[in-house]
Parts: sequence; structure tokens; C-alpha cells
Amino acid sequence: MTEVTRLFDFPYFQLEKYNLDVALATKYDGRWVETSTKEYIEKANAISRALLRMGIQPNDKIAVISMTNRTEWNIVDIGILQTGAQNVPIYPTIGKEDYAYVLNHSESVYCFVSCGEVLDKVRAIKDQVPSLKEVYSFDELGDCKNWSEVLELGNDQSNQGEVEARKAAVKPDHLATLIYTSGTTGRPKGVMLSHKNVVSNVIDSEKRVPLDYGESRGLSFLPVCHIFERMILYLYQYCGVSIYFAEAIDKLSDNAKEVKPHVMTAVPRLYEKIYDKIYARGAELSGIKKALFFWAIRLGLKFEPYGANGWWYEKKLGLARKLIFSKWQEALGGELKLMVSGSAALQPRLARVFAAAGMPIMEGYGLTETSPVISVNDQRANGWKIGSVGKVIDHVEVKIAEDGEILAKGPNIMQGYYKDPEKTANVLEDGYFHTGDKGEIDAEGFLRITGRKKEMFKTSGGKYVIPGLLENEFKQSRFIEQIMVVGEGEKMPAALIQPNFEFLADWAERHEMQLPESTAEIIRDKRVIDRLQEEVDTFNERFGKWERVKKFELTPEVWSIDGGHLTPTMKMKRKVIKEIYKDLYDKIYEHNS
Repeated sequence: MTEVTRLFDFPYFQLEKYNLDVALATKYDGRWVETSTKEYIEKANAISRALLRMGIQPNDKIAVISMTNRTEWNIVDIGILQTGAQNVPIYPTIGKEDYAYVLNHSESVYCFVSCGEVLDKVRAIKDQVPSLKEVYSFDELGDCKNWSEVLELGNDQSNQGEVEARKAAVKPDHLATLIYTSGTTGRPKGVMLSHKNVVSNVIDSEKRVPLDYGESRGLSFLPVCHIFERMILYLYQYCGVSIYFAEAIDKLSDNAKEVKPHVMTAVPRLYEKIYDKIYARGAELSGIKKALFFWAIRLGLKFEPYGANGWWYEKKLGLARKLIFSKWQEALGGELKLMVSGSAALQPRLARVFAAAGMPIMEGYGLTETSPVISVNDQRANGWKIGSVGKVIDHVEVKIAEDGEILAKGPNIMQGYYKDPEKTANVLEDGYFHTGDKGEIDAEGFLRITGRKKEMFKTSGGKYVIPGLLENEFKQSRFIEQIMVVGEGEKMPAALIQPNFEFLADWAERHEMQLPESTAEIIRDKRVIDRLQEEVDTFNERFGKWERVKKFELTPEVWSIDGGHLTPTMKMKRKVIKEIYKDLYDKIYEHNS
């Protein structure tokens, strides 16, 4: 059996152990096109042979930029890595200036793009990137070379021996990929991950996967340019899971019904949106159906793992699953056994209600720099605690510094930031990576994240406030889409709030109110402001007097990646948001008066 020590070993391992008819599947023109393990490897080898003919040398960089996850991405990934070159995935949604920066900083020689939208961005800055020789697209675009030309160039197998020699020369500690973090501040940093970094993380995370190997289906839709989903795709390959790529996030439910996945991964914001949609449908019911729906939700919000609520609760839960929660399951294909959450804190209420519905979410924790998993919950053997990010995985060591910061050490820790020894030295000390997150480990070994070291601020009165804790509570309100708590050096905490405009429209309709048409007018409507004040007052009750949100302002725009408010992994860019809404910030603190 192939020993997996480098990323391109995963497909070969899968071929020997599972030899799947469906290793990868993507939907084109309304039809799922399936690729077997054998075909996956054959095409990856064709890419490698072609790249050698195109002059690719070990340690050359090749950028891959895709708007959606798709079979081509994975074939090209393995094809690049087998030559000893590095794959540089780029977030498709970043601006043209960041495209130019990443392509230049990495000195990428070729670039694969998914579609016309990405191609336009690359073309706009191509003359600023002297290293870039050619761009190939996955979609047939007519005015761009297609990736099929690279496959054709590799059809001739006469240089396969050279590919094998290149593969043999790649060692586990060699650089595999540069992942440019979508950082909430400044220029993206190129995280250097070796084959060993990611392979060790896959193998040590595999022990937490409760699936039927060789017989399970996974639905993939988180950006594969992020190490979380990319590691998951390697993990699926290692476990013989057939990978189906969702067409888009808004097609998630449709695709889930077609594929009937057993597992999927998401970030908390997506679980929130799924829950809000289900909740909104329940609110539209009437009579006994509505009463049963909300009875099931109330029951679900009390869920505790391992039957801790007793037999009577379990009996009622069985009934709720039969009457109500089975419909939730059907909306996501009916066969989900496991969902995984990462990238940000998951609200405990979501963990409880989805688990009650028979679709448990296992929350984990990690960073790009840690390849990414540091810890993850596992529903088996008492390895799951709601509100925690699970127990630390094998071969990774975590210690909590005196100031509460989480420090991690292990084979998954990055080699450093590309071309930036100073920033590397700032976060790596004695082999420990300084995560910037604060946390604690309980007596049973479960890790809890308590805040972000840099995000904690002090008011002018000397009181500490942890904005993330407040924001997570407030976002439970269906009226609040996004919230950023501010107040560093100010006399009190306050908040910038982006209302959930869709829900406001439903609320107005239910109360037979006519709201203004534009969002700019909606946020000035006294009825809306008063209703949001009620929500703020309710959630404030959960906090000490010094940390309560005393004032807030509503923002007219929907906070988005394109608008610059959010990173591609949906984290808030706090500095940017504060700058965009400087006038609202000044109004809150009466800076101009």
C-alpha cells in the first residue's frame, strides 16, 4: 500500500484501497460529470507531462484561481505538485491590486482560471506581472487558451519517466503550496506549507472521522483556495469519500437533494443562514403545524450530547425528529451524518438545534498557518462538547500562555511566511506558533476559544471588552445580519449594525407596515430603529454593565467580500469597516460636535 507522505500520494492511495468509480464529480450544463480515481490520476499525470514540456522547474509557482470548486482544480493541483512545483491558490474575490501583488510576490509563471470573470481581473494586471507567461481557463471562453490544450500536450506519455523522477525527488519537508491569507489588515501574507504539514494534518484528523470509508459522499462548496476545505478534500480522498462539488452556495440545497451527501463542511455564517431560512419557513406555518415546529425548536435548543437530558427528553426528541426535523434533513438530502464547522466561532444554539435534528455539527479550530486543524470535536467516545472546539489532535501540542494566548506546536505548523523572515519570527518562537487567539483547556481536555488577543479592547474607563463574545450573542437576533462592536479608548462600547433587510421586509409584511424602498431610508425609519433597540436591550442583559452596547448605528449596505467589509472567509475587516463608516462612528461618540 502506498505510504502517503506527500500530497500527490493521496490519489494513488485511494486507487489501491478504494478505486472509486466517483472520485470527483462536477455539474456541467445541468449534468453531473463523474471522474473515477483512475481517470483522476491519468489526467493529473498528463498535466505533469505537459508542464515539464512547458519548462516547469522544481519550485516554480503556478497560480490557480477558481470561482467554484471543481474537478479541474484537483487534477491541476496534483499535476503541479508531482513536478516539484508549487500550487498558489488565490481567492477569486480579492481586488485586482491584490491579484497583482500575489502573482508578483509568488513570481507565478502560469495561471489557471475558472471563468471569464477571473480572467478579466488577471488580464487587467497581466502587464504588471513580468513572470507570468500564459493563462489557461477551465471554462471554454474562446478568447483564452483552454486547460484542455495542456491535457493534450501531455497525452504523449514518452516523458512519464521524467515525471516519476520529479515525484521521487519531492521530499515530505519540501514546500507544497503558498497560501496567501486573506488577512483582516494589510497585504496578504504567503503562508508556506510543506507536504508534511498538510499530510500530517490529514492523517491526524482522520481519526476523528465517523464515516463509512469507501462508501460515503461529501458535498464541497467552501472555497478550496482556503486550507480548511483543501485539507478536507485530501481527507476525503484518503477516506475514499466521493467528492461532489456544489454549483454555488445558493444551489446548496438543490445539489444536496441530488447528491444526498453524508458529510459537508461549512463556516458558521452558512449554518446561520440555513437555520434562518428554516426558521422563516416555520414562522409562515399556522395552527398546529406552527405550534409543533416551535415546540421542536425549543426542545432542540435544550439538546445535550450523550442523552444527558434523560430518557423523557430523548423520547420527546424522537417524536420531534419524526414530525419536524426529518423535513430539515430532507432539505439537505436526507442522509447527512456529519457536518463540520471551522473558521469562526459557532453559536452553541446552532450546534444544539442541528444535533437535535440528527445532523450534528462538529466544530473545530485552526488557522492557515497550522494546516489548519489544531483541535476538533468527535461525537464518538465522549469526544464532543458543545461550546468547545474539541480536543487537540494527535501529534499537536497546545499550551496556554500567561496572557491566555493559544500556542501550538507540531508537524502541522507552517514553515513561515514567504520572503518575510521578520513576520515569521514574530509568530514562531521555540517551535510554538502564536495563534493570536485566547483560550482555555478544561479538565476533560476540551479547548475553548475565549476571544482574539488583538481584538480585545479597553474603554477609556479602563474596562476590558471582548467584542467577539458580544457579536456572537447579538447575531442570534434575526434582525441583525452583521454587527461590529467598537469602543477602544472610548467612554463606552457601541456597535455598527447591518440589519437583515430580508427579514425586515418579512417583519414589516407580518405587521402590515409599509417600509421605505431604499435601504438608506429603511435604516432611518423610527420603527426599525426602535425594534433594533429592543433586540439590543434584550441581548445586553446577558453582559456586565461595562460591556453593554450603549449606542448603535445602522448601515445601509450589505457587508460583503466585494464591498471590502469581509475577508473571503467571511471574517470582518474591522479597520476597513470602521473607516467606511467613520461618519457613523463619529456620530456615536460625538467626535464632531
